[in-house]
Amino acid sequence: MSRSLNSTITTALAADVIQPFFAIDLLFDTDLALETEPIYLWNGIGTRTIDSKDYAGAGEFLQIEPIEETGDISARGATISLSGIDKSENSLFVQALATPYQGRVCKIYFGVMDNPTDYIEIFSGYMDQMNIDEGPDTSTITLTVENKLVALERPAGTRYTSAYQKEAHAGDKGLDFVAGLQTKKIIWGAIPE
Repeated sequence: MSRSLNSTITTALAADVIQPFFAIDLLFDTDLALETEPIYLWNGIGTRTIDSKDYAGAGEFLQIEPIEETGDISARGATISLSGIDKSENSLFVQALATPYQGRVCKIYFGVMDNPTDYIEIFSGYMDQMNIDEGPDTSTITLTVENKLVALERPAGTRYTSAYQKEAHAGDKGLDFVAGLQTKKIIWGAIPE
């Protein structure tokens, strides 16, 4: 699937020196009891504000495996790694262990440093698996993210029964008569005697 770039990014990519950046939104649920909230990271140093969101710089510790795009409709995922995470009491490591993450939205953006307000979303999906590789002082968190298209591969979970239909639409009797139709003899085009 081809992706269109805006003129600012196209011009910056044609320059002799290119300074790209990647930014990631990990949209965890905001939970005051667990002290969790969305996490915004970028692959630079220091804090950078993009569209009124403050992205914490992870530098070289943030790694994004190449994101594959195909011409057909297929669900390709992404893998994000964050290394060098300390194990202190209020660190990202503790939040990763305590926060429900599966099914939460993850977005990956690409932009250029010349104009950080000009960026494009290159991937959007749902957090799937988080693996934590613990070292003596620091840890590495690897997060796999499923493409949103993976929802098309899952069964809908819809049942074609009278009870299911009434639960979805109270008072609907459309499926009440299905069981009786299996043994019903219908004579088509004839006049009943």
